[in-house]
Amino acid sequence: MFDTLLHFALLFLSASTVGYIYRVVKGPSVPDRVIALDAIGINLIGITAIISILLRSNSFLEVILLIAIVAFVGTVAFSKFLEKGVVIERERDS
Repeated sequence: MFDTLLHFALLFLSASTVGYIYRVVKGPSVPDRVIALDAIGINLIGITAIISILLRSNSFLEVILLIAIVAFVGTVAFSKFLEKGVVIERERDS
């Protein structure tokens, strides 16, 4: 019963990821696309966690942490780019 529930959760997460990919491609604005990319990262974390539970393996935990870090850094970089127009500011002494 628990495995069936996990398979349904995996199916729903995969379907919502496809919906977010559509939002990234056809989004009405750039902030909507950034939010969709962040949601894709969260869904990938969930999908990886469910696969780890189904396979009864702890080896995917490092992958989950890596996906979370990359998704966070990407969201911060996109947000900074939208706010200031640059990701890395370089102040030169003159």
